[in-house]
Amino acid sequence: MNIKNTRAVISTQKISRSFTYDNKVMLTVDIEYPSILLAMGGFVQTRINLHYKNTAMQFFRYAVRTLYPNAVTQYKNAVANGFPFFPYEAVMKYTVTMNEDCTLSTYTDQYEFTGGAHGNTVRTSDNWNLQTGRRLQMGDLFDRGANWKPAVIREITRQAEKNMAENPGIYFDDYKKLIAQTFNPQSFNLTPKYLQVYYQQYDIAPYSSGVIVFSLPYDKVGAKKPQCSRFL
Repeated sequence: MNIKNTRAVISTQKISRSFTYDNKVMLTVDIEYPSILLAMGGFVQTRINLHYKNTAMQFFRYAVRTLYPNAVTQYKNAVANGFPFFPYEAVMKYTVTMNEDCTLSTYTDQYEFTGGAHGNTVRTSDNWNLQTGRRLQMGDLFDRGANWKPAVIREITRQAEKNMAENPGIYFDDYKKLIAQTFNPQSFNLTPKYLQVYYQQYDIAPYSSGVIVFSLPYDKVGAKKPQCSRFL
């Protein structure tokens, strides 16, 4: 079999802007997103790059159309009432967790600060088959028809119990119930050794714990590591 696009060459594209009102900075925007180059180029490369660019531009438009006017309104209220004003922030960064065996896996953290006690981060992920340009779903890692979700939940819960014993208070008291209730099969990344499942801020833990990531060995949950020939 002729294997193509076993890995991508990745470069970082950036968008950095500051928006002012009354000669004061209201909002800073700092966006980084990946652009890939594949050996075979073509449709797969174009599709993946378009997705990342569109995601970045959507976040940029949201910052300009929503966060900036909100910041101006808050600034005016602060001036009128003698309160301090803290500029808004919109930050988007990406991380690559796997780029081999015809698989590209990344996650993107979108952070917003809107003048409160702290900002908020939302994570999204993208898992690609570099041969076909198809998105990989968590279920693709398991045999067809396998009831894989209970095994994943059990391993996450096992790891969480260990973490809680070593660091009490890292999760909410009812974290075991929340692990099952807030589990999202779209919230995952791939690495050469692990299926990584993550939970958003406040899903199972307080803000101070951040985005929670569980690294599940593939064989521990009955999954198969992504390979060039597996997802054709």
